[in-house]
Amino acid sequence: MAQTGSGAGKLILGFILGILAVVLVGFLYLKFGPLPVAVADKAFPMEKQIVRLPLRARITTEMKQPPFGTSEYVFDNGAKIYRKECAACHGTPGHDVAYAAHMYPNAPQLWKKHKNGVVGVSDDEPGMTYWRVSNGIRLTGMPSYNKLLSDTELWQVSLLLKNADQQLPQPVTAILTAP
Repeated sequence: MAQTGSGAGKLILGFILGILAVVLVGFLYLKFGPLPVAVADKAFPMEKQIVRLPLRARITTEMKQPPFGTSEYVFDNGAKIYRKECAACHGTPGHDVAYAAHMYPNAPQLWKKHKNGVVGVSDDEPGMTYWRVSNGIRLTGMPSYNKLLSDTELWQVSLLLKNADQQLPQPVTAILTAP
């Protein structure tokens, strides 16, 4: 009987020491290891997948529906806000931002077709874009605009980007493509 208890004690002690060893190695790696902290560094294995999963789940849970529809007025105001707040990183129709490809993760060019043939985020629900613009995304350079823009302005930009793959009214296109 005494040896059975001793074996269980050794097992528990071994388990505890194993956990402590993993924690210690993890701490030492974080403290002294070559962590990918520079934009040009290679990502951690599966880093994008690990971040994408909770982000998508949170957006899906908190996503709202637009309180109004689209119109030239909505697109016009959305284009003015986009030019002022978004174009420096995300480009404009026919004009990509060169340094966006050197950000980590890359700042998507929202007026350009991507490898799947979709223009920007036009395949996303407006509520998804609204959430991203409103809340920002940690560790990406995407700021939160919920304290800088009104709710109406956030929706105007989101609805404009939802329709980036459509023919927009000429005055809206002129705002977006002005030098």
